[in-house]
Amino acid sequence: MEFPATLGELRRSGYKVQAVKDEIRNNLIRKLEKREPLFPGIIGYGQTVVPSIVNAILARHDILLLGLRGQAKSRIVRQLPSLLDEYVPFIKGCEINDNPFKPVCKRCNDLLKERGEDLEIEWLHRDRRFGEKLATPDVTIADLIGDVDPIKAAAQRLHYSHEGAIHYGIIPRTNRGIFAINELPDLQPRIQVGLFNIMEEKDIQIRGFNIRIPLDLMIVFTANPEDYTNRGNLITPLKDRIDSQILTHYPRTIEDAIKITEQEAWVHRDGQNVQIPYYFREIIEQTAFEARKSEYVDQKSGVSARFTISAMENLVSNAERRAILVGDRTIVPRICDLAHALPGMTGKVELVFEGEQEGPAEVSKALVGKAVREVFKRYFPDPLQKRAKHQGESRQ
Repeated sequence: MEFPATLGELRRSGYKVQAVKDEIRNNLIRKLEKREPLFPGIIGYGQTVVPSIVNAILARHDILLLGLRGQAKSRIVRQLPSLLDEYVPFIKGCEINDNPFKPVCKRCNDLLKERGEDLEIEWLHRDRRFGEKLATPDVTIADLIGDVDPIKAAAQRLHYSHEGAIHYGIIPRTNRGIFAINELPDLQPRIQVGLFNIMEEKDIQIRGFNIRIPLDLMIVFTANPEDYTNRGNLITPLKDRIDSQILTHYPRTIEDAIKITEQEAWVHRDGQNVQIPYYFREIIEQTAFEARKSEYVDQKSGVSARFTISAMENLVSNAERRAILVGDRTIVPRICDLAHALPGMTGKVELVFEGEQEGPAEVSKALVGKAVREVFKRYFPDPLQKRAKHQGESRQ
């Protein structure tokens, strides 16, 4: 497919530039009408998180995904660019992907006056319209928004308040796209304050100089609830400016949890015959469910889905090791292999004081034991209840 190469050709083609949130909204509507999957690989959110995200996009909102670790927040964010158009035009060489019909930076406005309909344009793929930044305490306003470049100003003999002296940060370079900040509470409060203007007015200011560049962005944040993290806080004024706050959650059923681990865990070992009885999958997932209600585990920290993924991989690895040593052609886990799944669990949970006293290994063993008992009761009568019943009859 040939794309228009100049502004004149683009105008004659009848192409219309949409605001990024309108573009995402319209593409979402088309997917809904065609019943196409919106977030492939996201399991257990069909009746909860996904409808909330759809509603937020239809309302043209900026979004905060709020939840504990290992709840697929980053994966959802990285699938949002699939709702962008495959290609959009921008002025050739522009650092902030300027709209050819309505440029905002001085360079592009000067080029438009100079070349008119012969202004050269390029086409930007959706993969290049997504910017992402992991919030850490050392992130600065210059990283996110930009700063005055004294070398550029001196080389071009520009005043510091001249737009040409700006070195743009990652947010303006994602103009006309989606920008995501992961783990927002880790961003220093003064840096969070610097995002106010972008959230409210959709423009940037550099060091107080009278330079205002409007941006066309959809901004998405991920965060742990502020009382769940010891590393930082999400300041209330910024939270107030985020249109939709969507709560994520862990799998609510064993079946959903099993599907997630099946999807993510590496258990197909180089084409070997691996057979995992279903009850082993139930035991691994039940261990996570037990951890999420254990008095020894810090529930504010959460128990990530990576807990069960790592445990399953270790379980299969021990069965594989045994098969190699004895010459078996089929890899089948046994109950004794569960002890070797513990290294995949101990590093995935934060313990409270009582749990630290018991020790990570002992807590993990107890969780596995409880999980085995719960799964056993799904297939057989509870032996402890039967024993209690017989004891009661013998007393009579």
